[in-house]
Amino acid sequence: MTNPFRIAAWGTAAAMLLIAMVLSVSLGSTIFSVSMIVDSIFHFDGSRDHIILRNVRFPRTIVTVLAGANLAVAGALMQAITRNVLASPGIFGINSGAAAVAVLLMVIYPQVTSSNLVFAAFVGGACAALIVYAMATAFKQTHMAVHLALTGVAIQAMLSAFTQTIIMFNEIQLDRILFWLAGSVSSRKWEHAAVLLKWSIPALLVAFTLGRSASVLSLGDSLAKGLGQRLALARGLMALIVIVLAGVTVSVTGPIGFVGLIVPHIARQLTGLDYRSVLPLSALCGALLLLLADLLSRYIVFPYETPVGIVTALIGTPFFIYLARRRKKEAKI
Repeated sequence: MTNPFRIAAWGTAAAMLLIAMVLSVSLGSTIFSVSMIVDSIFHFDGSRDHIILRNVRFPRTIVTVLAGANLAVAGALMQAITRNVLASPGIFGINSGAAAVAVLLMVIYPQVTSSNLVFAAFVGGACAALIVYAMATAFKQTHMAVHLALTGVAIQAMLSAFTQTIIMFNEIQLDRILFWLAGSVSSRKWEHAAVLLKWSIPALLVAFTLGRSASVLSLGDSLAKGLGQRLALARGLMALIVIVLAGVTVSVTGPIGFVGLIVPHIARQLTGLDYRSVLPLSALCGALLLLLADLLSRYIVFPYETPVGIVTALIGTPFFIYLARRRKKEAKI
């Protein structure tokens, strides 16, 4: 892959992301012009339109961008750690684990703040990851990648059933929790954007510095050891970053699936196998994908909104089936 192609890929992704951000702020039940958006930033006059832009559209767009970047980078790191093209926070049950504990806390303590909900999501995501890995390693090593994915799907189903059971016994917040569980960036406020910014920016920066280690790990344990890579330390640090990125995203938006599965494949096709490029490009493409999915979700049943998690599931489910079938065929060769 030539350098001009990589430069073109980066430039195109960045330009499309900027356009998608403007469209995200502009489009909806009320459509705003670019001049109106600029005026709301530099010449705020307290009008209804300016208040909607500042307090509704801007935080929603920021939340969507950070959520997409977080999930995509988390998925790329997971695929490097496990050398498994089927890996992602959603498929491996991390999102469901984070959501289950977060919902439990919301039911027990309805006044819980977004800042505190993050820690519940961290605990749930970490526990789910440990359970999936422990159960998957109990199988024989044949088709290990598929076993990990199928175990993750099974654990995800179990945790989802647990979450639904919790909701059945507490219907006071039923509508709010069910919409959140479907994965939504609607009605996100500045406090949600602040939580994401607080955790996401440091975690993403650390993730980008792990690009070389991720590239070495993706080559296999034997070669990684030969190159001086400390496997346990590298995997542990990457796993921690994955849990932080996925956990904070779930605490704000609910469990949005398949972004972390799809985007790393796109990034590798555009920039090659070097994770020093794959990780930042995944962040760009993940933000772009979720912005486009959110824009589509606003018009599926207009004027009502569809949770963005449903849109990503419609896109991602066929992609997951395709990858699983291809992986199984490759294992037979």
